Amino acid sequence: MDQRITIRRGETEAHTRLKRLAFVWAQRQGYSACAMEVALPRCRYRVDVAAYRPDGKQSGATAIFECKQALVDLRRDNGCTSTTMRRLKKVHHRREVLERNLRVHYPALRVADSLFVEFDSHNFAAIEHRGYKQVVRQIQALQNRLFDCTKFETLIRYRCANLFFLVLPDELFREPEIPIGWGALVQSNGELILARKPVWHETEPESRLRFLQQIAIAGTRVLNRQLEIAFEDVAGADCRP
Repeated sequence: MDQRITIRRGETEAHTRLKRLAFVWAQRQGYSACAMEVALPRCRYRVDVAAYRPDGKQSGATAIFECKQALVDLRRDNGCTSTTMRRLKKVHHRREVLERNLRVHYPALRVADSLFVEFDSHNFAAIEHRGYKQVVRQIQALQNRLFDCTKFETLIRYRCANLFFLVLPDELFREPEIPIGWGALVQSNGELILARKPVWHETEPESRLRFLQQIAIAGTRVLNRQLEIAFEDVAGADCRP
């Protein structure tokens, strides 16, 4: 069955194997609607596996599975917004102090690009100040981490699903590094073992319906690819009633 799952460009076999295991595990738990590479509603993220479990007259339950095969990949998405913001404010303050001192000691750095002197900019890069260059690099790194490395936290904050699972190989599982509120599924002998239970997050019925719709869209995309149905085949005459 591994061969039936198409490996995406740039994706390793190990990551594809983890997605397959998550896909199977979810269905065994009653999640009858599942899809891979699902774009979440009202969120810029795409998740490895999304699953929906019907619940009679209720609106059902939704789950997200994120597969991580390497420690660096896990830590990249496991940033904390509040911690990063505190560090960013501290480094930004240091930059302001440096710029204030550099204006005094290097008045020639002023660039006369404004009608008013107080609004003129300064070319601090011209003097190759080691401390200033280091501060600028730190700010750029922290800003990138703030906007691009907080996926796990953001998914919970936006309540993108009811349950969240991190899928890991056994050697990668470290309890302190599992994001708060997430469960952990650990690969062992070709199966997934629930190493930590996730926290249930309430969502609105409308959100679960949109989640299910995104699963359907992702599933349709896969079938179109398998059946070699091109965009031109469905973008012809509008046949909607």
